[in-house]
Amino acid sequence: MSREKLAAGIRDKAGLAGKAEAAKALAAILESVKEGLVEDGVVALKNFGTFSVVERTARKGRNPQTGQVIDIPAANRVVFKPGKELRETAKAIDAGVGLDLIRFKDFKRTMDAG
Repeated sequence: MSREKLAAGIRDKAGLAGKAEAAKALAAILESVKEGLVEDGVVALKNFGTFSVVERTARKGRNPQTGQVIDIPAANRVVFKPGKELRETAKAIDAGVGLDLIRFKDFKRTMDAG
């Protein structure tokens, strides 16, 4: 999904007036996530997932073209761990259930029924 499609979805679901307003809302959300990662190192969105900053240690690697050993420096990375509802959505997609049939609170009943 592109940024524009995501903004359009936000506009439709939140009842916003126009594209520009939805784009501002999306930009504010993304900026808030960035700020949360800088300040706390973690942004937890209940039932959606958790973004967190983890430090990868320095290590040795190998250039696949030349086979030469190289040093890979330590670096911070952002990782995302999906929450329960997002994991259940992925399972439903794997099972071939349409997203319109998924209601997270009674997800198990939907899967058992169908």
